[in-house]
Amino acid sequence: MPEFLKLYVRAIDGFNYYVGRIAMYGIFVLMGILLWSSISKTFFNPSLWTLEMAQFTMVAYYILGGPYSMRGGEDGHVRMDLFYGGWTPKQKAWMDAFTVICLMFFLGVLIYGGIGSLTYSLGHWGLDYFAYLWSLIVAFFTGGPAAVGELIGTLERSSTAWRPVMWPIKLIMSFGFFLMLLQALNEFIKDIATIREVEI
Repeated sequence: MPEFLKLYVRAIDGFNYYVGRIAMYGIFVLMGILLWSSISKTFFNPSLWTLEMAQFTMVAYYILGGPYSMRGGEDGHVRMDLFYGGWTPKQKAWMDAFTVICLMFFLGVLIYGGIGSLTYSLGHWGLDYFAYLWSLIVAFFTGGPAAVGELIGTLERSSTAWRPVMWPIKLIMSFGFFLMLLQALNEFIKDIATIREVEI
């Protein structure tokens, strides 16, 4: 295996490990929100923000924890073990390589849809999603937040009584899908290494 692939595998595994470990604490944030929701409904006026904030927290917890559970060392995902359990490591690697290719295609579709939804939430209704995001990044580094503010249109808001803006959770979702795609590519490289009987 080329050295840059080994470096890629170690870097992505390490990065997703730390993102996943940080995301794990989201469950305590979720518990706190739901506890406050119960207290406010019982003793005070019900809070408008608790249900939707709990949903946002759960989405972030789930999406950012996905790449962590995909890591080969964690083996936290579910698989049908009827046939798979009796196979040799090489046979498992062949099957995993095939399924991870399907997963990468699916994640590519999710990323494309997520980026489109993110740009829509920022007030951009065109179809040039990636060009628009690139223009926001360039504007931020050349003109700062004020330049970005000039490019952003009417922000999408939820239709609930609380009416939060939607772009932060859509950004987290798109970022999580991207991390999952990087981790899927990482697992594919590991499977190829197993098939070729090469150490990474």
